[in-house]
Amino acid sequence: MSGGDLIDGGTGAHDVVVVGAGLAGLRAARVLSRRGLDVAVLDAADRPGGRMATDDVDGFRCDRGFQVLNTSYPALRAAADLDALDLRAFEPGAAIRGSDGRLHTFANPARRPGSAWATATDGLFGVADKARLVAWTARVLAAPPQRTAGLIDRSAATDLAAAGLTGPVVERFLRPFLSGVLGESALETSAGYVRLVWRSFALGTVVVPAAGMGALPAKLAAGLPAGVLRLGRRVTAVRAGAVTTDEGEVRARAVLVATDPVTAGALLPGLDVPAMRSLTTYYHVPPEPPARAPLLHLDATGGPVANTVVLTAAAPGYAPDGRPLVSSTVVGTAIDEAVVRRELAGIYGTPTDRWEHLHTAEIREALPAFRAGHPVQREVALGEGVFVAGDHRDTPSTQGALVSGRRAAHAILAHLGA
Repeated sequence: MSGGDLIDGGTGAHDVVVVGAGLAGLRAARVLSRRGLDVAVLDAADRPGGRMATDDVDGFRCDRGFQVLNTSYPALRAAADLDALDLRAFEPGAAIRGSDGRLHTFANPARRPGSAWATATDGLFGVADKARLVAWTARVLAAPPQRTAGLIDRSAATDLAAAGLTGPVVERFLRPFLSGVLGESALETSAGYVRLVWRSFALGTVVVPAAGMGALPAKLAAGLPAGVLRLGRRVTAVRAGAVTTDEGEVRARAVLVATDPVTAGALLPGLDVPAMRSLTTYYHVPPEPPARAPLLHLDATGGPVANTVVLTAAAPGYAPDGRPLVSSTVVGTAIDEAVVRRELAGIYGTPTDRWEHLHTAEIREALPAFRAGHPVQREVALGEGVFVAGDHRDTPSTQGALVSGRRAAHAILAHLGA
């Protein structure tokens, strides 16, 4: 039987059925297919990618929430041809609007040596705080990632305080910067994961594909053999040896559930499902770009906007006609767009009353929570030929989703004796 023969009514069987065509499912399917297994990937959506998608809104490319890639992710480099994605880079650093009304620009001195003096002498927080931040960063970079991943006994807030990082350096820089990445502002996320995140920002370049974030899952899907990916196929139940769809039963020697955590919990009763973080992204089209550099802008005054950036400064193709596109994210569910617009006027130091509100992407289940005590990797083999993958089994990131898919594929190969 070929990998494209979807079983209807229970005749025949595949080697593996993968439920979910997000990054984890696509990565697993590619590994298994390359080993010669007969694989079927089923997804209820009309396109691959799961939570990673790009919507066309009046010709603008609006990612499903503010998402970026990081070139330091080993799993990303292993899974995808980065050159084929036509990646567009953001500047390494951040511009922060302080309570003094000034825009304070910080750059990674290792990546932008010419900015070292300006960063060192900026007054947003003190020289001693900067020295402690540099020392903590050096320790993060010096530690092997495997050892860092084991630091799960304390929160990021506790870890930073132990390094002497408290007060202005946290409130004016670290908390605003990390909240949009973690989906929470209390810094209760595991210290091990936050250190891995910090390491990736220090070593890698933040990028987006020129065609939008949906280009990554599209490329992964294009690498599958013909007929493996079956969209518009909703799976309603999973058991050892078979899944039930809205069109009948599909039998397989192994079943991999690679959906979002909430759907995985519904299909696999008893699965440990983490709480989910919400993020909402607002897309605006201003008459003129409020900033020329593709630099993440933050607010140190405690407003609701976690981060904002002129996307078209990095990727002009996100707009259809040369107009600027601004992406701004708040932690949690949607708030009054007028409140967001007022804060953006303060962050960018320019009136926003003529900005067109293009689109709001409210993602109620954007990221799995990763609190202290949570292991960096959870088991993917559940027994009896049933497996699970996704960023809830590793880290809540592109890296975590891809690693999880690869781990699940290897576990399936071992189970099948392949």
